[in-house]
Amino acid sequence: MSLFSRKKEFFNAEERQHIVDAVRQAEQRTSGEIRVFVESRCRFVDAIDRAAEIFFNLEMQKTENRNAVLIYVAMKDRQLAIFGDEGIHQRVTDEYWKAKVQKMIGKFNRDDYADGIRHCVLDIGEALHNHFPYDRQVDKNELPDDIVFGK
Repeated sequence: MSLFSRKKEFFNAEERQHIVDAVRQAEQRTSGEIRVFVESRCRFVDAIDRAAEIFFNLEMQKTENRNAVLIYVAMKDRQLAIFGDEGIHQRVTDEYWKAKVQKMIGKFNRDDYADGIRHCVLDIGEALHNHFPYDRQVDKNELPDDIVFGK
């Protein structure tokens, strides 16, 4: 059984493109990497546990500076989490991640899921830029920018 299945239609084509564009825009100014994973249901009671499982299954810990971030959303279960690798987590702390989750929840409560994710991506991109600025001599895109859809 695969971790990934065919793409669910949680967002229309324009919303999907806006999220991917936000990832690309955020990553232009940093060596950090951002991925978005969306599925229907969270298999775990705690969404952060599921986010950690996905993070490692996607091998996001293999970035050179350990500065990858996963935004996890379980649409039907209305759960979400942000999981940052050790490089970025050591610099921004748990309070930063909690604030970003709360900001996304505010958008989600207005049924604006795609925009909530997009803004979160851009905010995280700014933090990554502050701690891991882009260096054209050595930086490369280490992970795909597309949204990953689970079951």
